[in-house]
Amino acid sequence: MGTTGPDWQQLTTDSDGEDEASLVEPEPTVDVYKKWRNNAGFWLLGLCNNFAYVVMLSAAHDILSHQKAPSGNGTIPTPPSITPGNASNTSRYDCNIISTGAVLLADILPTLLIKFSAPFYIHLLPYGLRVIICILTALGSFLLVAFSAGPAQSFTGVVLASVSSGLGEITFLALTSFFDSAVVSAWSSGTGGAGLLGALSYLGLTQAGLTPQHTLLTMNVIPIIMLASYLLLAPPSHDPRWCWGVHPPGSLHSPPSSHQPLLGSATTHQKNPESQGRNISLQEKGQVVKGLLKYLLPLAVVYFAEYFINQGLFELLYFREAPLTHAEQYRWYQMLYQAGVFLSRSSASCVRIRYIWALAVLQCLNMVFLLAAVYFMFLPSVYLVFVLIVYEGLLGGASYVNTFHCVSAESQPKHREFAMGVACVADTLGISLSGALAILVHNYFCRLS
Repeated sequence: MGTTGPDWQQLTTDSDGEDEASLVEPEPTVDVYKKWRNNAGFWLLGLCNNFAYVVMLSAAHDILSHQKAPSGNGTIPTPPSITPGNASNTSRYDCNIISTGAVLLADILPTLLIKFSAPFYIHLLPYGLRVIICILTALGSFLLVAFSAGPAQSFTGVVLASVSSGLGEITFLALTSFFDSAVVSAWSSGTGGAGLLGALSYLGLTQAGLTPQHTLLTMNVIPIIMLASYLLLAPPSHDPRWCWGVHPPGSLHSPPSSHQPLLGSATTHQKNPESQGRNISLQEKGQVVKGLLKYLLPLAVVYFAEYFINQGLFELLYFREAPLTHAEQYRWYQMLYQAGVFLSRSSASCVRIRYIWALAVLQCLNMVFLLAAVYFMFLPSVYLVFVLIVYEGLLGGASYVNTFHCVSAESQPKHREFAMGVACVADTLGISLSGALAILVHNYFCRLS
């Protein structure tokens, strides 16, 4: 009996150790699951957020020319009041009456307005309400453009796509500040995936025989996926900070510690939402913006150059001897550009670039080369343009993801949410300027005989 005591005590100790180990063991698994859920959630949100924006740019040539597709490819006849291509045949370029830069402006100016004005009101809107607005405007954009009876309705649909994308970007990028920095890569990869899948799906479905109208109607599933991903990954509905309640991030009402924010992360408790969301003085905001300029200015230049190429030059880079029609060449340009963007936006875990200005220089050189190619028409093949466009997309995607990684890494926790929201203005500003210039350049080239 005397020996049973120690044995029993040892057995109890071992048992307790096993029980304690069994309680501690699952924690890494839970952390891995939460990280996976965070990354998957932000990837889906990035995909759905940018999808309508990308599709409108891919469909820009069709929207302006009302060419549904080639005759053997599910086309419905062009309305007699709309003449596709260069109606006068006096120009050496096959031009639409309106530049695709006009579609770009309709697709980006509302976004720019939202991003500039958001600091004055965005804190009053809970995240759930913002997501609902994004979903409804995306649905409206596809429906209006699909059933368009004229340019005004088409451009209204494009504007709604811009509202959805702009509000979504500033919302979800601000949301990343509450999580591990890895979700920035997931969001960035998702937006790149939107570019690739959006352009590829539009190209593939029209090539398969669907009219652009039917193609756009099938894409109404994307806003539904956004809603499903938000609802499935959201915290309990009684948590007001992240769902439908009246207290948005930045309020003085912090959630109970037992509640997790959207796509709750194990790192959330390390990043106190209340401390991040506190009011930042105007002077502090000015200092934050000043410190970000070394990243924001190069990003704006990169996006100015690449969207000038996309909406100012793509339409003019037409090879008559190629086996593809003008509309098909334009769709391929958009798809290959987005493929390059997707690859580079998904590469942040492998390659990090701090010198964003170097990417800006390379993109400007790319723009000058292709501008000369349009004017002098010295490129021998459309396939060479395909290669250059993939390279263009790689530069653009790399500048985007590395800029936001640098901003996230260098911002203080209490400034990070504001900094991420400000940073997303830079690319939009560059795109807006490029759209205005693209219209002027289009008009100039189309007057050349």
